[in-house]
Formats: sequence, structure tokens, C-alpha cells
Amino acid sequence: MKTRCPNCGAVMSLDVLMAHDDAREALTLVFKLSGALGAAVTRYIGLFRPARCELSMNRVAKLLREIVPDIQRGEIERNGAMHPAPPEAWIAAIAQALVAREHGRLKLPLTGHGWLYEVIASQRPASAVTAAPVAAPAQSARPSKTLGAIAALEERARD
Repeated sequence: MKTRCPNCGAVMSLDVLMAHDDAREALTLVFKLSGALGAAVTRYIGLFRPARCELSMNRVAKLLREIVPDIQRGEIERNGAMHPAPPEAWIAAIAQALVAREHGRLKLPLTGHGWLYEVIASQRPASAVTAAPVAAPAQSARPSKTLGAIAALEERARD
């Protein structure tokens, strides 16, 4: 049976997929991530796919080996500082990457995880947001689309 990854474009038969060391490792790493997080990471890995060819299983496994330990640990290191990175932060950051791709603000294919880690590092932990209420901004003529999108992502992450 032939399978095709909807994100990275790799095509191969299921028996070859299971026999290929890197493909089997990639599947094992993704299966360590639960539900929405696993699905988000799978979509994220697709952002590394070159425009005119498939993403190799060697590259998929390498990319997953780079981020899955940080996902499981729940924190990342960025510019010498440690930042909390719960599953919701990863899902929200990946959602931002996918939106940026759709709006042409993300140069593809990605070559590293720096953009994603920068987004996660810039997020405030949920406890800090709820602990310190922020004064309401002045009313503007039009509501901000960016703030609306962020609120929708935060709501989606809580569900």
C-alpha cells in the first residue's frame, strides 16, 4: 500500500516506511506527542519541504530529534535563557507559523527552528497573564485583527 504524507509530500509503501530506520524513528517521535500537539508538529515539519521535491525521511527524523526533547521537557533555551514551553505554547506558535505562511510572511522552506523558538520565547506564560491584569487599551475605530487572531488562538489552545 502506498502512502503520501499530506504535509511533507513523501510517498512510499507502508512496508518500506516501517523498514526505513529514519522513517520508523520519525513515526516513533511523533507518536510520543499527543493529539493536537502531534498533529501541529506534523504540519510544522511540512514547512521544511523544498518547493520542488519531497522532504526526505532522514531530514524529517533529524528535525523531530531536534525539537521533541524540548517539547517533552516543556521548556526551551533561547539566547541563553530558559523559557517555559508547555504544549499549548507549541501549538500556538505553530499556528502562528502556518498563518504567517498563508500570508506570505514566512520564507519557505524553513531551514531551522529559530523562528518557532523565538515565537515561543516571546510568549508570556498563562499564569503571568492571569496573575497581572492589564489595563484596557483605548477604544479604536476598528478592532485589531491581530489581537482578535491571538485571542482566537489562545481560546483554541485552552479547548
